[in-house]
Amino acid sequence: MRIGVIGTGRIGTLHARTLSRHREVGSLILADAEPARARTLAHRLGETAAPGVDEIFRWGVDAVVIATATSAHAELIGRAARSGLPVFCEKPIALDLPGTLRALAEVEAAGTVLQMGFQRRFDAGYAGAREAVAAGRLGRLHTVRAMTCDQSPPPEGWLPLSGGLFRDMLIHDFDMLRWVTGREVADVYATGSDAGPAMFREAGDVGTGAALLTLDDGTPAAVTATRLNGAGYDVRMELAGERDTVVVGLDDRTPLASTEPTGPPPADKPWTGFLERFGPAYEAELNAFVRVVRGERANPCDGGEALRALRIAEACEISRRERRPVPLAEIPDREGPSYG
Repeated sequence: MRIGVIGTGRIGTLHARTLSRHREVGSLILADAEPARARTLAHRLGETAAPGVDEIFRWGVDAVVIATATSAHAELIGRAARSGLPVFCEKPIALDLPGTLRALAEVEAAGTVLQMGFQRRFDAGYAGAREAVAAGRLGRLHTVRAMTCDQSPPPEGWLPLSGGLFRDMLIHDFDMLRWVTGREVADVYATGSDAGPAMFREAGDVGTGAALLTLDDGTPAAVTATRLNGAGYDVRMELAGERDTVVVGLDDRTPLASTEPTGPPPADKPWTGFLERFGPAYEAELNAFVRVVRGERANPCDGGEALRALRIAEACEISRRERRPVPLAEIPDREGPSYG
């Protein structure tokens, strides 16, 4: 099997390394907006670098992995679909609903595979929580809490291109909220703060956000995020039911310090970022993609799942901006006249 990897930044490099050592992958072709970066990685891995994206499609591959800047995702998904190629793409499909819907329409028309990179679906902790809920171990859920906290902000120039805190960061928590509970979100109320570094205000974004979401069975869920959590990278989810409570992301590296006399000691080596925290999950999702391409398993996370998470993020952004509750019914889930 020959796979084209488009984008060789942090996440693209991780994916290329995973695929390069996969026993079912014979070779890779790497391409990047900065060709020298692709050449350097290709030399390190013993793979082939292409001068540009065109060569990925011209030289012939069996599948494509997209790890570029988000602004290029939708176009590349469409190009791969028209070429009849299965695609793995990092989230999101696009930074807006119209671009997302158009890309999904191309995939549907071509009848090809699009697997989205929501790596937390392959994390042991989240999978365990999902199993506990499905088995009824917690009883009726009464409260759900989720959080994502980066240790330090991203580069200033990247913020205006990210889509904002809710679309870029919390979209993972929105996906997990649906996946773990098996419920849909009915409405949201969101807020945020641009206090801290001026780059958040200049980008029209917030550095900290919070949302109260109501699930379709009435269960409340609180979701928070921040880009500046000095204690370390902290990703957790708590699910409380009438019988039991479980927590995802609570281990000896969780950056927490208890003020109780008998509380646990602070983490000796806190998590520093998502690549470290979710390393095994990133590898597992690529292994799953190879099996999808080989026809050995069904797609574990298609484009429709990405659309559902994005609709929640869109509702939160509208709520934050307009300071009002937003029902998910307000957010389109298909192309209409305004999106043509």
